[in-house]
Amino acid sequence: MNGDIITIRPETGNDFGEISEVVRLAFRDMPESDHTEHLLVTRLRQSEAYVPDLSLVAEDSNGKIVGHIMLSEVKVISGDGSRTLLSVAPLSVLPGYQRQGIGGMLVREAHARASKAGYTGSVLLGHKDYYPRFGYRRASAYGISFPFDAPDECCMAAELTEGGLDCIHGVVKYPDAFLLE
Repeated sequence: MNGDIITIRPETGNDFGEISEVVRLAFRDMPESDHTEHLLVTRLRQSEAYVPDLSLVAEDSNGKIVGHIMLSEVKVISGDGSRTLLSVAPLSVLPGYQRQGIGGMLVREAHARASKAGYTGSVLLGHKDYYPRFGYRRASAYGISFPFDAPDECCMAAELTEGGLDCIHGVVKYPDAFLLE
């Protein structure tokens, strides 16, 4: 990590501008991105799905924000009703700091905080080779589906507590903040 000590902490209002730039730069060169992830972060902060304690930054020893993760609430809807889970969206690390374990630090800390707060599971649309190391597997294995067309291996879910996804099945309902206006 560039020989640097990385600290993970919840975001504050003073961080929002710097976070927006981190998110924008992290997705700038990704062909599968629509390049609006930084706008999603802003919309989620203004929604009921926002969980301030689960929107974390990674900062270096100079106080520079080099990474960010946001977990927000989603519902899984089935004939049995709905259950609240979390969604990882987005996970961002500045290009010059990628492939140094910062994303993993953010995911693990966010999961630990979410579990402690009583959340039992998390879903995401992400890279099939990256997220399994954090306990993610195909959401379809749990009976969870996504409301859009995406490769099954990229639609993932993870238990944040043992058995945390038992008896949870249905379709993920994202908050309106995920919809582009």
